[in-house]
Amino acid sequence: MASGGRCGGAPAHEDEPRRDERTEQQAPAPQGPVLPPPPPVDYGVFMQGLVQAMQTRAHTQAALQAQLEAQICLDGAYERCTAGKS
Repeated sequence: MASGGRCGGAPAHEDEPRRDERTEQQAPAPQGPVLPPPPPVDYGVFMQGLVQAMQTRAHTQAALQAQLEAQICLDGAYERCTAGKS
């Protein structure tokens, strides 16, 4: 029983320094200048910008869809185009 305890304890003790060595080897040295932390974010302003961008995208998408439908109508599919709108 005592030898079992020693055997079980010894590998765990030997593994600890190896894990530390592996961690040190995997961590690369920082290259280039160290940048300062980014400025704090005003999330209210961020959300307003996000909503505005989404609204602009929706507006642009609707305008492009209308332009595409108009182009289809001009390309000779006028009957199909006006039949669905009536």
